[in-house]
Amino acid sequence: MKLRRNIYAKENMTGYLFILPQMLVFLLFLVYPIFEGIRLSMYRINYQSETFVGFDNYLTLFHDPVFFKALVNTVVFVVFIVILTVGFALFVASAIFDKNARYVSFIRGSYYIPVMVSMVVMSMVWSFLLNPANGLISYFARDMGLGAVNLLGNPKTVMPVIIFVTFATNVGQAIILYIAAMIGVPKDLFEAAEVDGASRWQVILKILIPSVKPTTVYITIINIIAVLKIFVVIQLLTGGGPNNASVTLMYYLYNNAFKYNQLGVASAVGVIMFVITLLLSVPQLKSMLQDK
Repeated sequence: MKLRRNIYAKENMTGYLFILPQMLVFLLFLVYPIFEGIRLSMYRINYQSETFVGFDNYLTLFHDPVFFKALVNTVVFVVFIVILTVGFALFVASAIFDKNARYVSFIRGSYYIPVMVSMVVMSMVWSFLLNPANGLISYFARDMGLGAVNLLGNPKTVMPVIIFVTFATNVGQAIILYIAAMIGVPKDLFEAAEVDGASRWQVILKILIPSVKPTTVYITIINIIAVLKIFVVIQLLTGGGPNNASVTLMYYLYNNAFKYNQLGVASAVGVIMFVITLLLSVPQLKSMLQDK
């Protein structure tokens, strides 16, 4: 009995030693920054000293209309990009997953190319296209007699444009994941549906969408996290303008930390973003675990 326990103890110790480096990295670069951010959010910080102020940094945020504008914009980004990404990726994947393998590979590669390109590069490309003075879109608009088009300078159009740019750049990853999940659905289900005379639309609604629900939950969560961190496209295309129409929580955090030297306020924004991420992600995870 003691020999078996010693063997099990050695096996467990071997496993713990294998995961120890990853656990140290996880604790050092993920867990510790969370607690340090919570601590810093309760201090007024300059480069020489820290002064404890309790929840004053949070009160400062709640009295700042720009913060609420950033919060609303971020929620709008999350909702629309998640809906567009899940909806479009499901549509494309369900349309091609059972087609010729070469055709499927071509479609996957085509949609995945923007994902592989740096977001900085994609933002610069879109900045050129959307430039009201010499951009390609403005050129075609003038050619059609519509005059110069400044989509990024109009508060009514800047949000839809940035949502589209972000969606078009990242949707390829969701398509790849959905195609892989749909290929793994048991063929017996499709054969039974064919025998019963089910249409393509019925197969998608009754078989494909329920079968890939875990993938949908995963895509939803990673898109929520990615959109909450959206920064590069805002920085390069609009700088949060016009009139804070495109400012997001991450860009607001950046401004407070590196432009206004309000590190405590920036930490408070980070804590609020962390809480929002938990509130949006936990229900999705719970639904996935309940299904299992």
